[in-house]
Amino acid sequence: MKTKAVLTEQDVAQLLATAKKLAHQRQWAVSVCVVDDGGHPLGLLRLDDASPLSAYIATEKARTAAMGRRDSKVFEDMINGGRFAFLSAPHLQGMLEGGVTIRHDGQCIGAIGVSGVKAEQDAELARLAVETVLPVITPDG
Repeated sequence: MKTKAVLTEQDVAQLLATAKKLAHQRQWAVSVCVVDDGGHPLGLLRLDDASPLSAYIATEKARTAAMGRRDSKVFEDMINGGRFAFLSAPHLQGMLEGGVTIRHDGQCIGAIGVSGVKAEQDAELARLAVETVLPVITPDG
């Protein structure tokens, strides 16, 4: 039988708190979602002035990264590169930059998605939150 690492309640709380702190420092009104390796939401935070849509998009970015086992930007780049058929992939609705996988021992154990500012800023915030809170558990770069 195999064993696997999982995100704990404490991990999720720290990821959300760190993302919130980083967003406030930058004055970014964003939503942040953390999901498990199956794309199931474990925690969601919508900061003041973040649009309601950003909460949905952050969740879908995280879900796409977790289920696809790679950062959501990979899928966005694939589509922008001309592989439009990938738009029909089932259950992947957040194929926009800002979803970052969380890895432990080479395995995807979840993801974090951010939405509300420029795509590269969403991804930066997600990556920084993971690197700050779980330095041993690294995002897929």
